[in-house]
Amino acid sequence: MSGVAERLPRLLSLVPYLLARPGIPIAEAAADFDITPRQLRRDLELLWMCGLPGYGPGDLVDLSFSGDTVTVTEDAGMRRPLRLTTAEATALLVALRTLGEAPGVVDTAAVRRATAKIERAVGDGGVATVAVDLTREEEATAAAVRGALDRERALQIVYYTAGRDAVSRRTVDPMRLLLVEGRGYLEAWCRRAEGVRLFRLDRVEEVVELAEPSAPPSDAEPHDVSRGLFSPSEEHRTAVLEVAREARWIAEYYPVDEVVEHADGSGAARVLLRYADPAWLVRLVLGLGGGARVVEPPELGAAVAERARAALAAADTADTEPGNGRDGEGA
Repeated sequence: MSGVAERLPRLLSLVPYLLARPGIPIAEAAADFDITPRQLRRDLELLWMCGLPGYGPGDLVDLSFSGDTVTVTEDAGMRRPLRLTTAEATALLVALRTLGEAPGVVDTAAVRRATAKIERAVGDGGVATVAVDLTREEEATAAAVRGALDRERALQIVYYTAGRDAVSRRTVDPMRLLLVEGRGYLEAWCRRAEGVRLFRLDRVEEVVELAEPSAPPSDAEPHDVSRGLFSPSEEHRTAVLEVAREARWIAEYYPVDEVVEHADGSGAARVLLRYADPAWLVRLVLGLGGGARVVEPPELGAAVAERARAALAAADTADTEPGNGRDGEGA
């Protein structure tokens, strides 16, 4: 079955396509979309459940079948011109500009044409001032990956893994570029890990195209990112953190199962957070500078306290060394 990234644009195109071709044979329509008749029938079955809020007569897409042909009898308003509020246009422009600045993820020229059309339609509503930029390094990485994908070549990358706070050199077989939750990713078969991995483009410190062909195994399965990047697994553990108002952002940035706000109106909360590497969570809590405290598991809280004591001891040692201002030789 087609992936979500392929199926959604096709579903959005099917209704206007069928409206312009009433009574078209299913086999002919399938050929135009380069899919099998069986897949097209699945798409049409899904379209029957799509439409406008209310979901009553006239709200849903309706189809009529006669033999091996299909006709749209109710288009659920898709004949009407698209009208966007300022908020809707702003959100759409932000998404389009993010896509347009990520080479290789989509047809960049088509995205920029769509962006220009929306900007002209909005006029002077202020939306055109919204900008989404990638760093030069990320743009260069995306361009190098796109070139390797076009030429079907393997890559050698130097990658920073935040979870382990480590840099590694890997040889990978590129599979595709992705844009998920506003960030660019390379999906590739990692020869060292012997599995499919996602590499954030802004964490790729070096990329070199190799002379050898890219050859991911035939059974290498792409990630389903339709619901985001994080998928809970048995290897993930959970920790309970008490977080102050200024640290509440972690509940939006990292995978959490529960957030319980304190009743005192302080903005603090108790957060149930998932993690794979205890060392990563220790660094996260220490980096919050007192904005978070580990409640469970107790051994993780002890590890945070031990690291904090070691850091303070090291700082005290440095402050008492000759020439640092505490021994009478400096100001």
